[in-house]
Amino acid sequence: MATTDADRTERGPSPRSPLTALAGRTFDAVPPPALVLLGIVSVQVGAALAKHLFGAVGSFGTVALRLFFAAAVLMLLWRPSLRMSRRAWTVVLGYGVVLGLMNLCFYLALARIPLGIAVTIEFLGPLAVALAGSRRWSDALWAVLAAGGVVLLMEGRGDLDLVGSLFALAAGVCWGLYILVGAALGRHTTEGDGLALGMAVAALVAVPFGVADSGTALIQPWVLVAGLGVALLSSVIPYSLDLEALRRMPPRVFGVLMSLEPAVAALIGLIVLQESLHWSQWIAVLCVVAASAGATRGARPDA
Repeated sequence: MATTDADRTERGPSPRSPLTALAGRTFDAVPPPALVLLGIVSVQVGAALAKHLFGAVGSFGTVALRLFFAAAVLMLLWRPSLRMSRRAWTVVLGYGVVLGLMNLCFYLALARIPLGIAVTIEFLGPLAVALAGSRRWSDALWAVLAAGGVVLLMEGRGDLDLVGSLFALAAGVCWGLYILVGAALGRHTTEGDGLALGMAVAALVAVPFGVADSGTALIQPWVLVAGLGVALLSSVIPYSLDLEALRRMPPRVFGVLMSLEPAVAALIGLIVLQESLHWSQWIAVLCVVAASAGATRGARPDA
């Protein structure tokens, strides 16, 4: 979704480093579905690593570190201009608030239930976006197949923590809003400016919770290094990829592609966190992979 000439004129040019120019050319060379898949892998590896931080700084502290470092890196990388229209600022603020709340809810869920289950429940948000935005019966078919995968992923785990499940559901609502607001962000801002400013807003939402909950534990050197790594894997890389993909594909297709998220989360949980999978969940992996492959192959570019 390209920005209009009016948007560019209104904002004015902003200086770009060779690194950001190289990143832009790299993004242009990668197909949008590949950007989404790379973002999925990155964010789930980051989530698995973040779970190891819970014992030191808790879920609030981990979110605060993630978003603080992500905002700092993106602001330095893009050096966004603050000269934007009121509408653009409204979108940026909405994006940042949704992003902050989504991360807070997800990490609260992750502290109580396994990674694969948390992402499975959270996936109901993008699945709803895919179903609501569908205009072809084939899209609905792939979404239903992905929903079957969600059901299978939830089986074989025994009783789930109710509070954790509700937090994951709240994160799913925010995830659906993130897809829609992210598409608007791509229309009203250029390159990574909106993402950097939105991440700064998200950090302002989350950091007070982290400081209140964890205090001086946040400034331990090893915690800061680990937090930076989580920020890069869970925020800087995947959200940059997501935003670029949303510029070049409709939200409904993006939502169906995200059906891979529960499967990747379950696999990462198995490899990194030793969270075993039931046989029905391996079938679910095939369901969501087939749904995503079908949606990607059948997707038509917008005018």
